[in-house]
Amino acid sequence: MIKIKKIEKENEGVGGERKSEKDQSWIPKMIKKRVCTTFVEDSSSSGALCQCGGPQDIHASITTGDHVISQWDSEEHTSEYPTDAFGQLEFAGAGRRNSPFLRLAHDTPPDNVYSLMMSQWGLPIPNLVVSVVGGEGKEKVKPWVREVIRQGLVRAAQSTGAWIITSGLREGVGRCVGEAVRDHCATASSLSQAKVIAVGVAPWGLIYQRQQLVNPQGSFPARYYVHNMPHECSCLDNNHQAFLLVDDGSVGHRGSETMFRANLEDFISHQRTGIWGERKKTVQLKNKTSLNHATTLTTPSAARDLTLYEVSRVLSEIMEDVCQPFYYAPLGVEQGWASRKAMTHVNKLLRTESVYRKQRCMSPWIALFIWAVLQNRREMSIYFWEMAGESVLSALAGCKILRELAKLETETETKLSMKELAQTFENLAHDVFSECYQSNESRSFKLLIRQSPVWGSATCLQMATAADARLFFSHDGVQTLLSEIWWGDMDSNTEVWKLVLSFFLSPLIYTNLISFKEQEKDEKPEEFHQGKELDSVDGAESLADVINTEDDVEECKALRGKPKASKAITLKRPFLLHRWRQFWFAPVTSFLGNVLMYFLFLFLFAYILLVDFKPPPPDGPAPSELVLYFWVFTLVCEEIRQTFFVGSTTVLQRMKLYIQDIWNKCDITALALFILGLLCRMFPRTYHFGRAVLCVDYVVFTLRLIHIFAVHKQLGPKIIIVGKMVKDVFFFLFFLGVWLMAYGVANQALLYSYDSRPGWIIRRVFYRPYMHIYGQIPLDEIDADKRQERECTDNVTLIHQGAEPCPQSDANWLVLILLSVYLLVTNILLVNLLIAMFSYTFNKVQEHSDVHWKFQRYNLIVEYHSRPCLSPPFIIISHLHIFFKRVIQRLPSNKSQHFMLDLKSKEASLLNTWESTLKENLLSTQGKKQRESDTERLKRTSTKLRKLESEVEYCSTALSWIVEALSQSDLVKQTRPPPLPSKGIASKRPTFSRSKLC
Repeated sequence: MIKIKKIEKENEGVGGERKSEKDQSWIPKMIKKRVCTTFVEDSSSSGALCQCGGPQDIHASITTGDHVISQWDSEEHTSEYPTDAFGQLEFAGAGRRNSPFLRLAHDTPPDNVYSLMMSQWGLPIPNLVVSVVGGEGKEKVKPWVREVIRQGLVRAAQSTGAWIITSGLREGVGRCVGEAVRDHCATASSLSQAKVIAVGVAPWGLIYQRQQLVNPQGSFPARYYVHNMPHECSCLDNNHQAFLLVDDGSVGHRGSETMFRANLEDFISHQRTGIWGERKKTVQLKNKTSLNHATTLTTPSAARDLTLYEVSRVLSEIMEDVCQPFYYAPLGVEQGWASRKAMTHVNKLLRTESVYRKQRCMSPWIALFIWAVLQNRREMSIYFWEMAGESVLSALAGCKILRELAKLETETETKLSMKELAQTFENLAHDVFSECYQSNESRSFKLLIRQSPVWGSATCLQMATAADARLFFSHDGVQTLLSEIWWGDMDSNTEVWKLVLSFFLSPLIYTNLISFKEQEKDEKPEEFHQGKELDSVDGAESLADVINTEDDVEECKALRGKPKASKAITLKRPFLLHRWRQFWFAPVTSFLGNVLMYFLFLFLFAYILLVDFKPPPPDGPAPSELVLYFWVFTLVCEEIRQTFFVGSTTVLQRMKLYIQDIWNKCDITALALFILGLLCRMFPRTYHFGRAVLCVDYVVFTLRLIHIFAVHKQLGPKIIIVGKMVKDVFFFLFFLGVWLMAYGVANQALLYSYDSRPGWIIRRVFYRPYMHIYGQIPLDEIDADKRQERECTDNVTLIHQGAEPCPQSDANWLVLILLSVYLLVTNILLVNLLIAMFSYTFNKVQEHSDVHWKFQRYNLIVEYHSRPCLSPPFIIISHLHIFFKRVIQRLPSNKSQHFMLDLKSKEASLLNTWESTLKENLLSTQGKKQRESDTERLKRTSTKLRKLESEVEYCSTALSWIVEALSQSDLVKQTRPPPLPSKGIASKRPTFSRSKLC
């Protein structure tokens, strides 16, 4: 820009007057063009053309065999020369004003070009710049796109000095923009400042008949006429007001202007408007839509009167009250401030540079998705989910957020809408993963356990657990992965008796009794195992897929590099150790060991309570009881490990997650009761109480077996049904307790006028009526006719001393009536009500019991996957080994890789691309099914019928007008109107005979 001003001063000094429009001889000194000077053969043209697109005879040099270049580069193979195409452009047709144009190199500084457009071409300083990208080519533009351009872009550009930057070619969206600008300029006044300027930035080598623009001294004007243009060529659009023809030395290639256009737009966006008094920086607004618009807004310096109230008013109209927390907090404004102080503070911030421009969002679509989910915007959240990556994990995260919000929502309608939207996202996650599983099984497994940095290193399985996505867990792909983790390297079809036999006879694992996976998988280099499924997005075979022999393995190791091959060899374990780890480190083996040892624990516990429970010290406890104490101590150590050392969260969060599990609460209760019973049995005074506590504790330990067998395919769903029925029992007990208390109190008061013994009162009020349900009715007390002689008294003093009171017979008839009604209600009404509730629950849960069981199976597999291989009481050895490795040697655990996989950036990018591709396929299929549904067909048919009806109505109106015109003209001598059609004819169109019209 400084050089241009210097040359302009020299011209003014020589001429003594202001430089005229044609005096632009300084332009070739500053603006250059690019000419290809090195011929790089294009293999597709048989040597006739260079890769730049030009023929061989126009190149100064040709690459020889010693300097063969495979790729043409504009920076290396072109040279700069003074531009030879600039001036004014005149299109064919009268009455068209000339448009300035300039041929320039693609690396021309944008500041020089901007200064030229302002000073030489006289374009107004832009107050709004709209850059339209895309929609190029010969394809026909859809009508709705034309309407968007005409009603949207041009109408939005109706401000002082507005610019619209396009490709400048008479094709695609660029042509539509030119026609829209032409129509706008035709309707605007010639003196109006609201005209729109269309600037075309086109590639020089793509323009048809560009030789008409060449003139080293400039063209004033250059007459540009296009006749019989081939279909594959492109010409300039005559509705643009200015043209920048970018030249990189290529011919017939698109995209050479992209970098220059981006630099120019970026330079303009940082300019100052220079109007409305005080200069202000521009405000950038970029929006990518189906047309790929990039819009840059420039705010005039009238922003001195801009207040936060006006901004918030506009935002509130768009987002209602959602914007309120966002425009107060970032600016440091509290709602309780006085209005003038708040506005003064905001104006100070608006005059300074915003710190938020320096902050960048790594995942803007994810952020918008979270915002839409938090606001319960259905269509918006689904749209942002479609645009965001990591579709399965994002859908599960949205499901989690919505279900947590539904728990906090008080309005019923909003709560239902949140639950419905949460279920929608769960269905989307299920459908997308189903598409991935059908495409590639192994890659879909990586999708489940891949850690996402966007969602706090969470995996799909962890997010599904937190969201309670039971439908997602019921998918066959998820269950297949869990089965592979559950069985480890063993065959999943192995019989249980083989596992039990190998558990007690360990040498059998080295035989063919149990089938293990091939060891070739472990013999492969690590990079083969990790990159097998991610070398290509489309699922093509990778380098490791074609390896079949050991020679091929060695060859590929040499290709990949010797260090990695040596690393793979060092990781290879001996067969004995490898097979030992394959069996004992499998979760199913750990589960089997825990089940067998737990049965042995219950047997030992029962033996001590029934046979070998010794008195307090010094006579006891017995040696078997000491073994039981040590066994329980190992159980306590395991619970401590699960509470404080499992997971990657803080200790407080681990404790919270541990307490949330109902079976962990059962374990805590059992261990607490055992410790209490152990302490009490050591003292003579509390010996019997301690024994009673241990007996109750045995019941709790036995109930723990329910959770152990939840993994069974047949027992697991039944356990779910039993758990649901327990809730029905509590409702039944409520109704039963109300009726039982009413009958018990009335029966006790009618039979015994006075009885001060609390124990007997509770026994007769609650226990005895409850036993009536099972048929235990003491008729000798209730029925006066069947009473027998016994020792009793009505003396209050003797009753206080413990004598048995005599039953009263004054209202014996009322007692019998109450007994009959009580038995009728309880044995018939309430019991049948309970049976009906059980039947309803069973039928309701039976349909989804498999889904609930698969969800619980995941929790059980995760629990036993994280457990040591040894079972209590030998688990103490595993605890010491883990403590030595984790605390002393600080070695990480390899088990976490089965449920958490940290992929490298390239592998994660390929996995995301593959997932996004399948998501697009799914959405396309669903959209096609929706369009072909009966509802959509009825809508389209209804639309066509309405359109046809309007056309028929128009035809009827036109025919009526014709009839009226003919009746009033001299062509028809008949004065009366034509006859109406008969009633049998459905059409009301008038008919004419040929003789009457002649």
